[in-house]
Amino acid sequence: MENIVILDCGSQFTQLIARRIRELGVHSEILPWDADAARIRTSRPVGVVISGGPQSVTDPDAPNIDDSVFSLGVPVLGICYGMQLMTRRFGGFVESGSSREYGRMRIGMTGTQSRLTEGLPDSFEVWMSHGDHIGRLPDAFDLLAETERRVPAVMMDERRRLYGLQFHPEVAHTQHGTELLSNFLFRICGCKGDWDLGNWVEGMIREISSTVGDGRVLCALSGGVDSTVAAVLTSKAVGDRLECVFVDNGLLRLREAESVLEGYGRLDLNVRFSDASDRFLSALEGVADPERKRKIIGETFIRVFEAEAASVEGAGWLLQGTLYPDIIESGHKGKSASVIKSHHNVGGLPEKMNFRVLEPLRDLFKDEVRKIGALLGVPEAILTRKPFPGPGLAVRCLGEITPERLEVLRKADAICTEELSRWEGYASVWQAFCVLLPVRTVGVMGDSRTYSEAAVLRAVESADGMTADWVRIPYDYLDRIARRICNEVPGINRVALDITSKPPATIEWE
Repeated sequence: MENIVILDCGSQFTQLIARRIRELGVHSEILPWDADAARIRTSRPVGVVISGGPQSVTDPDAPNIDDSVFSLGVPVLGICYGMQLMTRRFGGFVESGSSREYGRMRIGMTGTQSRLTEGLPDSFEVWMSHGDHIGRLPDAFDLLAETERRVPAVMMDERRRLYGLQFHPEVAHTQHGTELLSNFLFRICGCKGDWDLGNWVEGMIREISSTVGDGRVLCALSGGVDSTVAAVLTSKAVGDRLECVFVDNGLLRLREAESVLEGYGRLDLNVRFSDASDRFLSALEGVADPERKRKIIGETFIRVFEAEAASVEGAGWLLQGTLYPDIIESGHKGKSASVIKSHHNVGGLPEKMNFRVLEPLRDLFKDEVRKIGALLGVPEAILTRKPFPGPGLAVRCLGEITPERLEVLRKADAICTEELSRWEGYASVWQAFCVLLPVRTVGVMGDSRTYSEAAVLRAVESADGMTADWVRIPYDYLDRIARRICNEVPGINRVALDITSKPPATIEWE
């Protein structure tokens, strides 16, 4: 089996590189940045990719690659930090902090020919995320492309089959990123492409069966794609030893509990309902810090499931639909990955609990999970459901959470969803929702002064949640949403629109 080794220098996108390579039909394997050549050789790679990373290559404790990696006799592609690392290794110069570039940037080709850029246009947009840049290329390297600010964007040493990209070809917002990776795999590494997602499903079913043994599994169902696919996948491995619980944590959207339970009635899963809303809201009373919210929600979830497990003999496993973006934002993947925010399934879990955690989807992304769900026969209505965070409205109700503020947010969010669902472009929207700010503004209604909270509309397009861009919603829809919220939802007198991409922001506000 063809294999590409990815050396992880701590990038938020390392697993995304692996996934893009798998999508092209080539198996990929992630190893830590300090893996030596002997370890890499055991994987029999046909090529090596060096990932990006959050540190500067000029830092004394920054990740560094074993020099012998460049003598393995296989092509090497450095991405972002990886390109800068390669530059320093071969005598070039990296400048710190003087040409920061984040988000969408345009690059132009220099005219130098290469198998890496074959078939690409002379100019296209890419996704940048770097503070350092290359001030001088290493000897024997050619410049293939640069940004409008003359920052080197693509370089190569064709003789030694060494290549560098300053941008991220793996993210959905880089134009022709797939073609670049495809050129590296097929034109440079000579791959044929013989790996598919169906093999992963079969292997994971066997792995779950072996891991759980004769034990029983309790599943935290949320009504979303991730937990549902995790449950159906696990049921293939353990059968009726899977018990599913849908918990109303008091942080759901308007009438969500009823619709979710109705949807699960069409699946062959054993599902019970637990109303723990009072318990969650009591635990969150007076809490405004987002990290404390997430950890309280994670802790409370576990305690609720421990109580549910008391009536399920032998329940020793807790199944969760945790995905890779949840893991990486919590800093749990890669030796140098930065913590962005804790996910309630990851950073929010208490250290002591009576379950072992089962997370079969933890190395996958949302679109991969949807494909797996289709292979497993999960209904289309569930697979196309927009992502909803595990902590629910707690991360959209900024500041202190109260039943009254949650009800205001629910009504505003329902209006947003109702109006946008009428728009023909809504199918391409990754997520669209309202955020309630703990900020009061002066307004006027019926010739009287109001002093109410502000709501923010957030709508993004994405392929996997790792990067995202804001959606250009038509003005007439924005107008109707804003007018309806202010007219129909007491407690809100101002509506704003979030037009920030990821990066630099995250999709959720907390």
